[in-house]
Amino acid sequence: MTTKERLKKILLEVESGALKINMAAELIEELNLEDIGFARIDHLRESRCGFPEVIFAAGKEPEQVIAIAEKIIERKGPLFITRIDETMFRALKKKLPRLSYNKQARTASLLGKVPRRDSGILIITAGTSDIGVAEEAATTCEALGYLPERLYDVGVAGIHRVLAESEKLRAAKVIIVAAGMEGALASVVGGLVDAPVIAVPTSVGYGASFGGVAALLAMLNSCASGVTVVNIDNGFGAAVAAIRILKAEGNK
Repeated sequence: MTTKERLKKILLEVESGALKINMAAELIEELNLEDIGFARIDHLRESRCGFPEVIFAAGKEPEQVIAIAEKIIERKGPLFITRIDETMFRALKKKLPRLSYNKQARTASLLGKVPRRDSGILIITAGTSDIGVAEEAATTCEALGYLPERLYDVGVAGIHRVLAESEKLRAAKVIIVAAGMEGALASVVGGLVDAPVIAVPTSVGYGASFGGVAALLAMLNSCASGVTVVNIDNGFGAAVAAIRILKAEGNK
Protein backbone atom coordinates (compact mmCIF):
# COMPACT_ATOMS: atom_id res chain seq x y z
CA MET A 1 0.00 0.00 0.00
CA THR A 2 1.38 3.41 -0.95
CA THR A 3 1.68 6.26 1.56
CA LYS A 4 -1.18 8.08 -0.19
CA GLU A 5 -3.41 4.99 0.03
CA ARG A 6 -2.60 4.60 3.73
CA LEU A 7 -3.51 8.23 4.35
CA LYS A 8 -6.85 7.83 2.55
CA LYS A 9 -7.60 4.72 4.60
CA ILE A 10 -6.94 6.58 7.86
CA LEU A 11 -9.15 9.51 6.84
CA LEU A 12 -11.99 7.19 5.78
CA GLU A 13 -11.81 5.39 9.13
CA VAL A 14 -12.00 8.73 10.95
CA GLU A 15 -14.98 9.73 8.81
CA SER A 16 -16.78 6.47 9.58
CA GLY A 17 -16.05 6.72 13.30
CA ALA A 18 -13.94 3.56 13.34
CA LEU A 19 -10.82 5.52 14.31
CA LYS A 20 -10.48 8.24 16.94
CA ILE A 21 -8.76 11.50 15.98
CA ASN A 22 -5.86 11.13 18.44
CA MET A 23 -4.98 7.69 17.08
CA ALA A 24 -5.34 8.97 13.50
CA ALA A 25 -2.93 11.82 14.28
CA GLU A 26 -0.35 9.31 15.52
CA LEU A 27 -0.77 7.13 12.43
CA ILE A 28 -0.41 10.14 10.12
CA GLU A 29 2.76 11.17 11.95
CA GLU A 30 4.15 7.67 11.34
CA LEU A 31 3.38 8.05 7.64
CA ASN A 32 5.69 11.07 7.53
CA LEU A 33 8.77 9.67 9.29
CA GLU A 34 9.31 5.97 9.86
CA ASP A 35 11.88 5.48 12.63
CA ILE A 36 13.78 2.19 12.23
CA GLY A 37 16.42 2.96 14.86
CA PHE A 38 19.41 3.94 12.74
CA ALA A 39 17.40 5.87 10.15
CA ARG A 40 14.23 7.95 9.89
CA ILE A 41 12.70 7.40 6.49
CA ASP A 42 10.94 10.41 5.00
CA HIS A 43 8.05 8.85 3.09
CA LEU A 44 6.33 12.19 2.40
CA ARG A 45 9.35 13.93 0.88
CA GLU A 46 7.92 13.62 -2.62
CA SER A 47 4.67 15.34 -1.66
CA ARG A 48 6.65 18.21 -0.09
CA CYS A 49 9.64 18.54 -2.39
CA GLY A 50 8.63 16.86 -5.64
CA PHE A 51 11.15 14.04 -5.41
CA PRO A 52 11.21 10.96 -3.14
CA GLU A 53 13.60 9.78 -0.45
CA VAL A 54 16.91 8.70 -2.00
CA ILE A 55 19.44 6.47 -0.22
CA PHE A 56 23.04 7.70 0.02
CA ALA A 57 24.90 4.40 0.44
CA ALA A 58 28.42 5.62 1.23
CA GLY A 59 29.27 5.04 4.89
CA LYS A 60 26.35 2.70 5.48
CA GLU A 61 26.48 -1.04 6.09
CA PRO A 62 24.77 -3.22 3.45
CA GLU A 63 22.26 -4.38 6.07
CA GLN A 64 21.28 -0.78 6.77
CA VAL A 65 20.78 0.02 3.09
CA ILE A 66 18.71 -3.15 2.65
CA ALA A 67 16.51 -2.29 5.63
CA ILE A 68 15.85 1.24 4.35
CA ALA A 69 15.26 -0.04 0.82
CA GLU A 70 12.74 -2.63 1.98
CA LYS A 71 10.74 0.04 3.84
CA ILE A 72 10.65 2.24 0.73
CA ILE A 73 9.56 -0.70 -1.44
CA GLU A 74 6.90 -1.65 1.14
CA ARG A 75 5.29 1.76 0.50
CA LYS A 76 5.57 1.15 -3.25
CA GLY A 77 7.98 4.05 -3.64
CA PRO A 78 10.65 4.23 -6.34
CA LEU A 79 14.01 3.03 -5.00
CA PHE A 80 17.09 4.98 -5.98
CA ILE A 81 20.50 4.59 -4.34
CA THR A 82 23.58 6.76 -4.89
CA ARG A 83 27.28 6.15 -4.15
CA ILE A 84 26.94 2.39 -4.07
CA ASP A 85 29.95 0.24 -4.93
CA GLU A 86 29.88 -3.16 -6.61
CA THR A 87 30.42 -5.09 -3.36
CA MET A 88 27.40 -3.49 -1.73
CA PHE A 89 25.35 -3.88 -4.88
CA ARG A 90 26.02 -7.64 -4.94
CA ALA A 91 24.90 -7.88 -1.30
CA LEU A 92 21.69 -5.97 -2.07
CA LYS A 93 21.04 -7.95 -5.24
CA LYS A 94 20.65 -11.12 -3.18
CA LYS A 95 17.76 -9.51 -1.30
CA LEU A 96 16.43 -7.40 -4.18
CA PRO A 97 16.98 -9.45 -7.34
CA ARG A 98 15.36 -6.87 -9.66
CA LEU A 99 17.73 -4.11 -8.55
CA SER A 100 19.70 -2.63 -11.49
CA TYR A 101 23.14 -1.02 -11.30
CA ASN A 102 25.01 1.65 -13.22
CA LYS A 103 28.69 1.04 -12.50
CA GLN A 104 29.94 4.35 -13.87
CA ALA A 105 27.37 6.40 -11.98
CA ARG A 106 27.59 4.21 -8.86
CA THR A 107 23.80 4.27 -8.66
CA ALA A 108 21.27 1.47 -8.26
CA SER A 109 17.55 1.55 -8.82
CA LEU A 110 14.32 -0.37 -8.66
CA LEU A 111 11.86 2.05 -10.18
CA GLY A 112 8.87 0.19 -11.54
CA LYS A 113 6.85 2.21 -14.03
CA VAL A 114 8.22 5.73 -13.54
CA PRO A 115 6.77 7.99 -16.26
CA ARG A 116 9.59 9.67 -18.14
CA ARG A 117 9.41 12.79 -20.28
CA ASP A 118 11.86 14.69 -22.46
CA SER A 119 13.24 17.29 -20.11
CA GLY A 120 15.42 19.73 -21.98
CA ILE A 121 18.22 18.96 -19.52
CA LEU A 122 21.60 18.72 -21.25
CA ILE A 123 24.48 17.13 -19.34
CA ILE A 124 27.98 18.00 -20.54
CA THR A 125 31.42 16.82 -19.51
CA ALA A 126 34.76 18.43 -20.16
CA GLY A 127 36.50 15.06 -20.45
CA THR A 128 35.88 11.33 -20.43
CA SER A 129 37.15 11.18 -16.84
CA ASP A 130 34.20 13.33 -15.75
CA ILE A 131 31.60 10.91 -17.09
CA GLY A 132 31.06 9.10 -13.77
CA VAL A 133 29.82 12.30 -12.14
CA ALA A 134 27.75 13.17 -15.22
CA GLU A 135 26.17 9.71 -15.18
CA GLU A 136 25.20 10.17 -11.54
CA ALA A 137 23.36 13.30 -12.68
CA ALA A 138 21.85 11.52 -15.69
CA THR A 139 20.62 8.46 -13.78
CA THR A 140 19.17 10.75 -11.10
CA CYS A 141 17.20 12.63 -13.75
CA GLU A 142 15.97 9.34 -15.19
CA ALA A 143 14.97 7.99 -11.78
CA LEU A 144 12.93 11.13 -11.14
CA GLY A 145 11.19 10.89 -14.49
CA TYR A 146 13.22 13.25 -16.69
CA LEU A 147 15.15 12.12 -19.77
CA PRO A 148 18.36 14.13 -20.16
CA GLU A 149 20.55 14.51 -23.23
CA ARG A 150 24.25 13.72 -22.92
CA LEU A 151 27.18 15.55 -24.52
CA TYR A 152 30.51 14.18 -23.36
CA ASP A 153 34.20 15.08 -23.82
CA VAL A 154 33.84 18.63 -25.14
CA GLY A 155 36.32 20.42 -22.86
CA VAL A 156 38.38 23.53 -23.47
CA ALA A 157 41.52 21.60 -24.45
CA GLY A 158 39.77 21.39 -27.84
CA ILE A 159 37.26 24.19 -27.54
CA HIS A 160 36.05 23.67 -31.11
CA ARG A 161 34.29 20.54 -29.82
CA VAL A 162 31.81 22.46 -27.67
CA LEU A 163 31.48 25.33 -30.16
CA ALA A 164 30.45 22.81 -32.81
CA GLU A 165 27.49 21.87 -30.58
CA SER A 166 26.19 25.44 -30.20
CA GLU A 167 22.78 24.55 -31.62
CA LYS A 168 22.33 21.79 -29.05
CA LEU A 169 23.45 24.15 -26.27
CA ARG A 170 20.96 26.84 -27.24
CA ALA A 171 18.10 24.32 -27.42
CA ALA A 172 18.59 23.17 -23.82
CA LYS A 173 16.37 24.42 -20.99
CA VAL A 174 18.93 23.65 -18.27
CA ILE A 175 22.59 22.66 -18.69
CA ILE A 176 24.69 20.69 -16.23
CA VAL A 177 28.44 21.00 -16.80
CA ALA A 178 30.78 18.49 -15.10
CA ALA A 179 34.44 19.50 -15.31
CA GLY A 180 37.64 18.87 -13.40
CA MET A 181 41.16 20.28 -13.89
CA GLU A 182 40.61 24.09 -13.92
CA GLY A 183 36.81 23.81 -14.48
CA ALA A 184 36.82 26.32 -17.34
CA LEU A 185 34.09 24.64 -19.41
CA ALA A 186 31.32 25.96 -17.15
CA SER A 187 32.36 29.56 -17.86
CA VAL A 188 32.56 28.90 -21.61
CA VAL A 189 29.07 27.40 -21.68
CA GLY A 190 27.72 30.13 -19.40
CA GLY A 191 28.92 32.70 -21.92
CA LEU A 192 27.19 31.00 -24.85
CA VAL A 193 23.64 30.35 -23.64
CA ASP A 194 20.71 31.99 -21.87
CA ALA A 195 19.62 28.79 -20.09
CA PRO A 196 20.49 28.17 -16.42
CA VAL A 197 23.94 26.55 -16.11
CA ILE A 198 24.70 24.29 -13.15
CA ALA A 199 28.43 23.65 -12.74
CA VAL A 200 29.71 20.47 -11.09
CA PRO A 201 33.41 20.55 -10.19
CA THR A 202 34.87 17.06 -10.34
CA SER A 203 37.83 15.63 -8.45
CA VAL A 204 39.63 14.92 -11.73
CA GLY A 205 43.09 16.44 -12.16
CA TYR A 206 46.72 16.50 -11.11
CA GLY A 207 48.07 17.48 -7.69
CA ALA A 208 47.31 21.21 -7.79
CA SER A 209 43.67 20.49 -8.55
CA PHE A 210 43.42 19.52 -4.86
CA GLY A 211 40.77 16.88 -5.47
CA GLY A 212 38.42 19.28 -7.26
CA VAL A 213 38.96 22.37 -5.10
CA ALA A 214 40.67 24.23 -7.97
CA ALA A 215 37.69 23.59 -10.26
CA LEU A 216 35.26 24.51 -7.48
CA LEU A 217 36.95 27.88 -6.84
CA ALA A 218 37.23 28.61 -10.57
CA MET A 219 33.52 27.91 -11.06
CA LEU A 220 32.59 30.04 -8.05
CA ASN A 221 34.67 32.86 -9.55
CA SER A 222 33.26 32.43 -13.06
CA CYS A 223 32.99 35.65 -15.05
CA ALA A 224 29.98 34.16 -16.86
CA SER A 225 27.13 35.72 -14.91
CA GLY A 226 24.66 33.49 -13.11
CA VAL A 227 26.48 30.15 -13.26
CA THR A 228 25.33 28.09 -10.28
CA VAL A 229 27.81 25.74 -8.59
CA VAL A 230 27.19 22.58 -6.57
CA ASN A 231 29.64 20.61 -4.46
CA ILE A 232 32.57 18.59 -5.80
CA ASP A 233 31.42 15.43 -7.64
CA ASN A 234 27.79 16.15 -6.69
CA GLY A 235 26.03 14.96 -9.83
CA PHE A 236 22.98 14.05 -7.78
CA GLY A 237 22.61 17.57 -6.39
CA ALA A 238 23.03 19.09 -9.85
CA ALA A 239 20.27 16.89 -11.27
CA VAL A 240 17.82 17.73 -8.50
CA ALA A 241 18.62 21.45 -8.91
CA ALA A 242 17.95 21.18 -12.66
CA ILE A 243 14.59 19.53 -12.04
CA ARG A 244 13.63 22.16 -9.48
CA ILE A 245 14.42 24.85 -12.07
CA LEU A 246 12.24 23.13 -14.65
CA LYS A 247 9.36 22.84 -12.22
CA ALA A 248 9.66 26.48 -11.18
CA GLU A 249 9.47 27.46 -14.84
CA GLY A 250 6.36 25.32 -15.29
CA ASN A 251 8.11 22.72 -17.48
CA LYS A 252 6.60 19.75 -15.65
